[in-house]
Amino acid sequence: MTSGHIQTLRGAIPAAALGRTLPHEHLFVDLRGPFVPGYAQADPERVVERMLPYLDELAAHGVTALVDCAPPGVGRNVAVLQRIAAATSLHLIAPTGVYKEGFIPADLLDLSAEALAERWVRELTEGMDDTDVRAGFIKVALNDHGPTPIEVRNLQAAALASQQTGAVVASHTIGATAIRREVEVLASAGLDLRRFIWVHAHTVHDPAVHVDMAQRGVWVEFDAIGADAWMDQTLMLDLVVKLIAAGYAEQMLLSHDAGWYDPAQLDGRPQPDGIRGYTALFDRFIPALRARGVTDAVIDQIMITNPARAFALT
Repeated sequence: MTSGHIQTLRGAIPAAALGRTLPHEHLFVDLRGPFVPGYAQADPERVVERMLPYLDELAAHGVTALVDCAPPGVGRNVAVLQRIAAATSLHLIAPTGVYKEGFIPADLLDLSAEALAERWVRELTEGMDDTDVRAGFIKVALNDHGPTPIEVRNLQAAALASQQTGAVVASHTIGATAIRREVEVLASAGLDLRRFIWVHAHTVHDPAVHVDMAQRGVWVEFDAIGADAWMDQTLMLDLVVKLIAAGYAEQMLLSHDAGWYDPAQLDGRPQPDGIRGYTALFDRFIPALRARGVTDAVIDQIMITNPARAFALT
């Protein structure tokens, strides 16, 4: 049984009670960045009205928890997230941290790694944005050829904050070069790589890189399911099946990277595709895994046990 607790927007719950979880999704995102007028602002009631049907649909698929992965810099709005959490039966988990260079709020730009870590520890242990609502993990991001110097600082701060709190670090990371450089920075900063989630691992098409990262203890997350049906049934499926066959089902996470309400768009609906829901994993991908011989026990490991272990705090 998974030990520790999960910090949700409604408070702490036992990790073992988390249930079927989507570990990388979005409810509210503002990709204009923190320097535009009206950044990350919206009527919470309108956001709930728009997003609740998607969450209700998830609950009907047996999902009990969703991890929202928008940190400061790309739209984290604690009041909006609190209102959504109050309206849904799902456990919602939100991050501290910061997004990549170009999206870093001005008040974070000149902080040392130690000062930034102190701020993140406070959000994990006391509350975010002058509330008592605690973050449940640390989210950072790299430019595609990163990490840049300020992103190295962010990684060092994340490692420090994780060491002090036990919180997992999840990082938007595109490509093999970036992930290799990133894990070296994190390891040098003292992070236990078992407390690190490689977000967007599907952007690397070489299964050997996934195995290499898993061997180092990293959580390998494939999180674009539903974005492209062809990719789901070919490339993504092959990568997932190969990592399972290599013996690393216990270090894998699956999600959609979907949603979301966009305050920059009419009625919050991103254009041109609209809001992509959160069910392709259950409607198409898991059945395809079963057709490739993946057992329900392994699927439960990936969808229930692994997220609880990854996001558990001690």
